[in-house]
Amino acid sequence: MADHNDFGKLAEELAKSYLQDKGYQIKDSNFRYQKAEIDIIAYYNGQIIMVEVKARANDVFLEPHEAVNRKKIRLIVTAADEYMKKNNLDEEVRFDIISVLPDPSGKLQITHIESAFEAMDAN
Repeated sequence: MADHNDFGKLAEELAKSYLQDKGYQIKDSNFRYQKAEIDIIAYYNGQIIMVEVKARANDVFLEPHEAVNRKKIRLIVTAADEYMKKNNLDEEVRFDIISVLPDPSGKLQITHIESAFEAMDAN
């Protein structure tokens, strides 16, 4: 497996631990539908939280969360709709982004952006 894939998996595991420490219940991960994938699906305060995890070795060109463009949002929303239908869920859905970047010492830092986008942003 390539180093960037290893880093991505590590970032997802860190994000899961972070969310669990905050009281989120992890329901699923790496849910795939067509060309889309939702990294983490959690339950928190009566909402289903769809989480996109973005990791970068550095932020020279852009912050990790800035890589979530309209096309990516459209794919995530489509997969979220399918997940909700498949599991017969009708709770409110929130879309979050978790960015993982190393600080100057190399320690990985997590930034959690709640309500990072809305389903209507996919249009």
